[in-house]
Order: sequence, then C-alpha cells, then structure tokens
Amino acid sequence: MVLTSCFGIKGKDKKGIAISVSSPSWYSGRIYPELYPPIDLVIDYKRGTISQEEYTYRYNNEVLAKLDPFDVIDIIGNDAILLCWEGPGKFCHRRLVAKWLEDSIGIEIPEYRGKKIHKKVLQREFVVSQTTLPLF
Repeated sequence: MVLTSCFGIKGKDKKGIAISVSSPSWYSGRIYPELYPPIDLVIDYKRGTISQEEYTYRYNNEVLAKLDPFDVIDIIGNDAILLCWEGPGKFCHRRLVAKWLEDSIGIEIPEYRGKKIHKKVLQREFVVSQTTLPLF
C-alpha cells in the first residue's frame, strides 16, 4: 500500500521517497524529482502571495498533468511512502499527489500519522502551516 507522510515521522523508513524540493540533511533515501513542486510555486505559497487553491491548480497543471499516474506507480512501487516536510493535517503537495493517484488509478493512499494510518484525509481539511521550512 502506498502511503504519504512527512520526514519527521517516516523519513528514516526504507520505503520513503522524498518528493519535496529539499530534504533533511540526514535523509539518505530515494527521491522522485518529477513530483517536486516548482521552486517558484513553493516560494509564492510560503510568502502568502498565492492561496491553497492557486497552489493546487498550478501544481496539478505544472507537474501532475505532465505525468502518467500508472508510470508513477510503476516507478515508486506499491509500498512507497511519499515524503515531504509538512506535518499530518497540513496543506501539502503529497496529498495532492495522493488524490491525483487515487482519482486516476482508483487506489487508496492514506496518510501515515504515527502509529495509525488515516484513510480519509481530505484537502479541504488542511490548514496552512505557519512554519518556515528550508527551500534548499
């Protein structure tokens, strides 16, 4: 089962795949640059110059629309954990990737939040993180 999580929870798991522009200095796992958000998109969002809706629209069009969801699953495997910085319940692109894969392929991709797997994490439930994260 493919999952999503953050570096702080599953970053040391061998099944982890970083899909963020940057990763912690201690992270030594796999990366998938094709799912990285464009740096200007990240900066615009962190500065508050675009909304979650605009971020979602741009990420879907600038990144996901160029990829084939079946190819992505073939590359990451059926037991991958897609990783980025934001904690559980925060707005982030890993849940946009999960929703895209769920809608495109019909698989379920829950969020791992510690000892429990949360199967229903909806985009509209996310809140904007107040944390400034490193971009590089």
